[in-house]
Amino acid sequence: MPTLFERIISGELPATIVHRDERVTAFRDIHPRAPTHILIVPNKPILTANDVGAEDEALVGHMVLVAAQLARSEGIADSGYRLIINCNRDSGMEVAHLHVHLLGGKPLGPMVAH
Repeated sequence: MPTLFERIISGELPATIVHRDERVTAFRDIHPRAPTHILIVPNKPILTANDVGAEDEALVGHMVLVAAQLARSEGIADSGYRLIINCNRDSGMEVAHLHVHLLGGKPLGPMVAH
């Protein structure tokens, strides 16, 4: 069964797409944790960071480059932003499809709550 993200990538589910190319799709999170909260998702299904292979090295690098481009276009590159990749249950990963969270637009505070 396709994941929620695969259904967004295919156009089956609506999303506010902010970037799309042959390797990744980026869209606004429906439950934003910051004024800017964008998910950068590989079009190729990869379950978690544990499942990234050597053949995915350029893809993962591309995800970070797209995140930086989006940070510039969103006007948060100079003030600062956070990139997060969660992996599995204890990290809070909600959709089993590798993705990068781009968060910014306000001071984000400590990286991990105590």
